[in-house]
Amino acid sequence: MEFDASKIEWLDYDLFEEYSHVIGKTFLRHGGVSKAPFDSLNISDDIGDHLDAVKLNRERIRAFLKLPHLIFAKQMHGTNIVEITKENVKEVHQADVLCTKELNIGLVIAHADCQAAIFYDPQKEVIAVAHAGWKGLVQNIYQKVVFYLTEHFQSKPEDLLVAISPSICPEHAEFKNYKSEIPKDLWSYQTKPSYFDLWKIALDQLNLAQVAKEHIEVAGICTFCEKKDYYSFRRENKTGRHATVAALFPRK
Repeated sequence: MEFDASKIEWLDYDLFEEYSHVIGKTFLRHGGVSKAPFDSLNISDDIGDHLDAVKLNRERIRAFLKLPHLIFAKQMHGTNIVEITKENVKEVHQADVLCTKELNIGLVIAHADCQAAIFYDPQKEVIAVAHAGWKGLVQNIYQKVVFYLTEHFQSKPEDLLVAISPSICPEHAEFKNYKSEIPKDLWSYQTKPSYFDLWKIALDQLNLAQVAKEHIEVAGICTFCEKKDYYSFRRENKTGRHATVAALFPRK
């Protein structure tokens, strides 16, 4: 597949810099073929974009990363967790969390304003990706991921590295109906009436799950504010979705 890879842009995370066999990236909106309002590297196939464009965008990312497989889940704003294995790699999974110990498989979260989190355990060599909008945070999704990795892979929370993608910032995370949507024990996260700091909620969930503060990286980039590089559902309503991808290669 011939395309100009130089037009593809992405965000790397400092947490994974020393692990050359680990992919942890969030792709910006550039370098794809989708037309407005999905321009241009939209990877979601259920928001009205032309399916051929989405397929080509996904293939560009796969080829760019030199991976044989990219796994996209049907995200439900829930907390369902699915382990990807060689046996189920071709299935379509309804899940907001994917994890694997398999090599050369890219796990993908589609997002715009929501958080996409990458989990990596360098001791057990397992990765996970999680989709966390406000509904996921209300359901304590990050703690559920940590508990799952602990139970199924014998991970230790203090070993986990967690990177959280660009997402909606406190200045734009307005919830006019928060009294009926957000539990009362989270109301203290308001930065002003009806506006919530979802980044701080994420940090506190991870800290309560015993993930070390120095092992958490929050991008601190607001998708609403940075229109040039990021999609924002709240800003535009009809827009594309980013791909945040995690994968393990063989250690060299």
